[in-house]
Amino acid sequence: MMNPIEVRAFGDLQGLFNERGWPFPLLVNLPEPMTAEELAIKLNIPLDKIEAVFLNGRAVGVDHPIQAGDRVAFVPPGTPGPYRLLLGFTART
Repeated sequence: MMNPIEVRAFGDLQGLFNERGWPFPLLVNLPEPMTAEELAIKLNIPLDKIEAVFLNGRAVGVDHPIQAGDRVAFVPPGTPGPYRLLLGFTART
């Protein structure tokens, strides 16, 4: 039996999930490991709408691998300054 990942989105990206009628969290089966960027592409989430990715509660880059059973959250641009430092991310270049 495949162990799905949990995918969440915050801010404006949560609106995208709502428009698509996706549950919170969205459960996705991964046939093999993939990066957060590959997952966003698979889910048709525009990469320019993603500023940060959290993997199991920790900020990671979009090139970080995701495995079955992980918890992934996509965060859009616009998080206020002090929280950016506390959460461990900055704008992608």
